Amino acid sequence: MRSESLREMRISVTTIGDLLLTAADRYPDSDAIVFPEARLSYGQLVERSLKWARALRAAGVQPGEHVGLLMPTSFDFVEVMFGIALAGAVIVPVNARYKPSELAYVVENGDLVTLVTTDRVAEHVNFVERLNQALPSLAAAKDPLALSLPEAPRLRNVVLMGRDTPAGFVPQRRFEDLAGSIPEDEIHQVRLGVRVRDVGLMLYTSGTTANPKGCLLSHEAIVRNSIALGRHRYQLRHEDRFWSPLPMFHIAAILPMIAIFDVGGAYVTMGYFDAGVALHMLDRENATATYPCFVTIMSDLIYHKDFDKVDLSRIRLMNSNFAVQPKGIADAMQKAMPNAIQVGTFGMTETAGTVTTSRLDDPLEQRINRLGKPLPGLGVRIVDPDTGEDAGPGQRGEVLVKGYSTLEGYYKDPKKTAEAIDADGWYHTGDIGSLDEHGTLMFHGRFKDMLKVGGENVAAAEIEACLQKHPGVKLAQVVGIPDPRYVEVPAAFVERKPGVEVGEKELIELCRRDLAGFKVPRHVRFVNEWPMSTSKIQKFRLRDQLIAELKLG
Repeated sequence: MRSESLREMRISVTTIGDLLLTAADRYPDSDAIVFPEARLSYGQLVERSLKWARALRAAGVQPGEHVGLLMPTSFDFVEVMFGIALAGAVIVPVNARYKPSELAYVVENGDLVTLVTTDRVAEHVNFVERLNQALPSLAAAKDPLALSLPEAPRLRNVVLMGRDTPAGFVPQRRFEDLAGSIPEDEIHQVRLGVRVRDVGLMLYTSGTTANPKGCLLSHEAIVRNSIALGRHRYQLRHEDRFWSPLPMFHIAAILPMIAIFDVGGAYVTMGYFDAGVALHMLDRENATATYPCFVTIMSDLIYHKDFDKVDLSRIRLMNSNFAVQPKGIADAMQKAMPNAIQVGTFGMTETAGTVTTSRLDDPLEQRINRLGKPLPGLGVRIVDPDTGEDAGPGQRGEVLVKGYSTLEGYYKDPKKTAEAIDADGWYHTGDIGSLDEHGTLMFHGRFKDMLKVGGENVAAAEIEACLQKHPGVKLAQVVGIPDPRYVEVPAAFVERKPGVEVGEKELIELCRRDLAGFKVPRHVRFVNEWPMSTSKIQKFRLRDQLIAELKLG
């Protein structure tokens, strides 16, 4: 494959909704979304998405208002997501793992006017039960189409996909019937008024505060970044079939989906990750590009009993991130996919996904030992966090990013926005990185007090706040420790209040009730004295102490 040519590139950008319409204009009968059990063509997806846009419009959703999506990866998720975009509203995917307290915060803080969910129980999660706990007055609402809840003043309705009809929810059939009152031309009139710099997507991402922040991304940011990644860097074409098992509420699923839609190819995915189903799907659907990203997914694939039986040789591209994966995974994947170009990637929600990724003609050593070069149009600097001076080749510092794909800001949080984006427009990632003499990036950790558990951002402060709700806890500190499956998992250190007894199991159960499973500490240790610098607790010493105790190396 030839390298991307900057001279031949042209800036191409549209809105999220129009990107889908354009693909359907060109390839109406081609597969758009493929699940293990069924598939949708571009023409079918547009038809269903327009119906959702009409129903949302009939329910009073106005351009620029926020509509939430709380459901696992599914056809419904994709249809409603593009329906929201076509109606000119802002898509707000909600993490399907959130517990009631987390849901309550996002619904209220995000000013959601409509929330679409499902009666499907996915991975032991009952969304109806969780929402009733998050919104205690929902079940007693007199008119589900015109809610007035004290805990969520802006929320007007919660739409329930499926056949159930619990109190307070608008049943799917009733909501879909609203579409008949809105002519399709009204949607197109609204759609044509959306600007590419309007916010199209708000994703909640954990920061160093106890609550997640609503990250505002423009249509241009997500669409243009997807085009830069797919069409230009990965050279995807209409014939490609792009497999990604990542959950739809994650930027790492939205980005590759829009990238393959840009060229009219097929997005191949699954409701939840099952290694056996995934392997046979990769084979049956003739996947040509894959986006597994995280070590948890790749390790499940290579250790599955069918891994050696499935022909993966037709895969020509894999976003594998071998530079930050265990060596055994890299060896097994390269053996199984001898024709695949392996690439490394660095990115985050605040930059609409990918910032750097390998070029297809980069030397193998760079592609498997580093995380690539910036996408065209994005700037990356490594700076000394104390002096602000640029670091030299190989020197470590904070990664700064600037360009069309950076966030517009954090919703209703000007202080955090000002802290993250400086006066010159550089986004300060809080990540530690280095650039080599070729301009190739490597990630070395985080300055921020953050953990990354199986690809999910987790704020230590959020877990600490949960632990400190216990009447016997004086102070809690949370660190990340290595884990072979999730890369990093939380562990807690707790100082008890004098004369109060509280045990490890009790605190873990407290977290399990109030937090998503991936945020629950795997270990709790009790301390009487904290390791201190002049004024701060030295968390690295706590972490090192536990790593030594557990013999994690």
